[in-house]
Amino acid sequence: MDKGILCAIDFSAPSKSALRWSVELAKDLHIPLTLLYAYRLQKLPHDQAIEYKKQVDAEARQKFLKLEKEFLVDKGIDYDFKSEVGFIADRVKDHASKNETKFFVVDQKTSMANKESFDELLKKVNVPLVIVP
Repeated sequence: MDKGILCAIDFSAPSKSALRWSVELAKDLHIPLTLLYAYRLQKLPHDQAIEYKKQVDAEARQKFLKLEKEFLVDKGIDYDFKSEVGFIADRVKDHASKNETKFFVVDQKTSMANKESFDELLKKVNVPLVIVP
């Protein structure tokens, strides 16, 4: 399988710009696209954390289905969606270790929102980074 593109999304307008850019790049290069929604669990008792995770995953799936209709259907690319618990840097590192990744795409707002996380991302991930304005 060819190397793919990993695009971080949080369903905000800026991350939709990153998704739009990723779709066009995947189409031009004829490579697959993975959309990654990474989130953190709150400090909750175990039974509540499990329910919270189910709720967040279900909400993320619903939001993805809307994005799918708008940005992905009939674009001629292979794609998938992952909703995962954890820091984005850790989730990207894990994905890249298991999947050949040509680019990691993130919007500028996300990349600048948490400088510490972004610096950690740069340290941990050995994948070319594309920041979409």
